[in-house]
Amino acid sequence: MPKDPICGMEVSEESKFKSRKGGQTIYFCCPHCKSKFDVDPAKFT
Repeated sequence: MPKDPICGMEVSEESKFKSRKGGQTIYFCCPHCKSKFDVDPAKFT
């Protein structure tokens, strides 16, 4: 299972919260973590 890069929680690939970065899909546990990542992706990758 992928991990949310913001909070470290394991997330299902079925999650509706995801972003694309460098050709890969990043999964999130909630909209808050996704929006935090989307503001500054370099900080979390």
